[in-house]
Amino acid sequence: MTSFTTPDLFDDHRDNVQVADSGLYHFGKKTTFYGKVVTVTCPEDNSFAADILHENGEGKVLVINGFASKRFAFIGDIMAERALNNGWEGVIINGCCRDIEILATMNLPVMALGSTPRSTLKRGFGDKNQAVTMLSTTIEPNDWVYADINGLIISKTPLI
Repeated sequence: MTSFTTPDLFDDHRDNVQVADSGLYHFGKKTTFYGKVVTVTCPEDNSFAADILHENGEGKVLVINGFASKRFAFIGDIMAERALNNGWEGVIINGCCRDIEILATMNLPVMALGSTPRSTLKRGFGDKNQAVTMLSTTIEPNDWVYADINGLIISKTPLI
């Protein structure tokens, strides 16, 4: 993976990127990642996220829109293992995750608003390829995201 920091990317591309407000926390062992965005909306139901993680994720980052809910966890260790097995570069959640003691040992970058032990309902609700508005940004399918311990940058085009 190419080496970068989000502060340097911002300095080099400040007029062409969005920067997420502070509020995302790292839960995976790996904290630096980037890739092309795939989005799913999960209204208190992570069915669409669970399904999409069965797909090849090489070069891609899954952005899960949990609508900033802190009531449910939208990913845990089982889904994280599936993401790793299918080559996903990372997962960003506009919501919470769980099994954080296990996520901390996994080489999958996971950023979320927090954690909770409660799993989502499984009703098959949700959608794919929708814009995700979170932390003063709007992330569109096929955007590029770059993340590290400093934060998250969103771009319409590849930066590295």
